[in-house]
Amino acid sequence: MQHIVQHAEQVYSAAHQKSAAASSPIVASWRRCMTMHRLAPEEKRAPLRLTEEEFRLAREASGRLIAEAADELDRLFLTVGKAGCCLLLTDRNGIALERRGARGDDADFSNAGLWTGAVWSEASMGTNGIGTAIADERAVTIYRDQHFFSANINLSCTTAPIRDHRGQLAAALDISTAREDVNDLTITILSQAVKDAAMRIETNLFRSAYPGARFLMVPEAGSAAPALLAVDRDDIVLGATRAARLALKLDDVRIAAGLAAADALREERSPPEGDLVEAERAALRRALARSNGNVSQAAIALGMSRATLHRKMRKLNLH
Repeated sequence: MQHIVQHAEQVYSAAHQKSAAASSPIVASWRRCMTMHRLAPEEKRAPLRLTEEEFRLAREASGRLIAEAADELDRLFLTVGKAGCCLLLTDRNGIALERRGARGDDADFSNAGLWTGAVWSEASMGTNGIGTAIADERAVTIYRDQHFFSANINLSCTTAPIRDHRGQLAAALDISTAREDVNDLTITILSQAVKDAAMRIETNLFRSAYPGARFLMVPEAGSAAPALLAVDRDDIVLGATRAARLALKLDDVRIAAGLAAADALREERSPPEGDLVEAERAALRRALARSNGNVSQAAIALGMSRATLHRKMRKLNLH
């Protein structure tokens, strides 16, 4: 009981110091919990839990997210599950949609509220990995007494946000453990694992949003996150991940207006007549490649005579 009182006093003391809130993301979160959400650290509260109908609707709204994350959740759990960890995939509101955990740990995690249908937003559960990662839109680790509620200081969690195909916050992926022997090295390893898995899910979401598109990697984006462009058959940009948007200064307006990938990537531009020549050269090279160099077959595929194709090949130095 004494440690609960001491933790509450620590939260109150730190949250009332404006300088501490400005320099520490954890204290800033504690301050939000007190001032915005009207929470008290000594409260004994369990996460809000959705009704069966509310949970069904939440899963339906995130159907593509759940589908694209399934394999990554299974793969990640194979890595960390035997270490006494559980995984939660939540939507942007902190609603736990999917869970992975060892059966022997289920009772403990269920009692802690780490279960599907629970709401782990800051407004619901104070400072915690999921809620704070969503509030700050960045990967966070909340280690034991960094939690807001005294009742949660036996937990350690590390969480990474997941963005949709437009770069908007869509979800969060969390690893939580109640093991007492967890240390800084373990948390560092878990933190990197959850960030890597979140990035792969983000890439899956982006690719599935643009079926049939080609994907280009933005060179030198300067970010660990996937910096990808989705382009159509004419090399017009259809979409961009958040990292690509930041690197290339793109937004929905520029993309919707119609933007050539070469322009987005700031590649050296040819004069207009040069673009046509290069487009024709590319079309001939594709036809020849598909016919394994057989000029007659390539000419048929292009709808021209063999003599015409030979003439164009000479003109474009393709012989």
